[in-house]
Amino acid sequence: MRIDKFLKVSRILKRRTLAQQACDKGKVIVNGKEVKPAHRIKVDDIVELQFTGGAVKFKILQIKETVKKDEASSLYEIIQ
Repeated sequence: MRIDKFLKVSRILKRRTLAQQACDKGKVIVNGKEVKPAHRIKVDDIVELQFTGGAVKFKILQIKETVKKDEASSLYEIIQ
């Protein structure tokens, strides 16, 4: 799955266009490397998303095309 779609499906970001813009601005880092929106992710990848107020770092636990709102947080685990 593409990183931009994962960020939307997991509800880390609300819209896919926001995820694409974050990637284009270099704010999405997967396994220590800045990535483009089309970057393919896999289970156990470490993703860091940089916001103006700080950053969030998480590990991908599973990948699904669609999930319900209350199941979205099961796709990743926040790490520090």
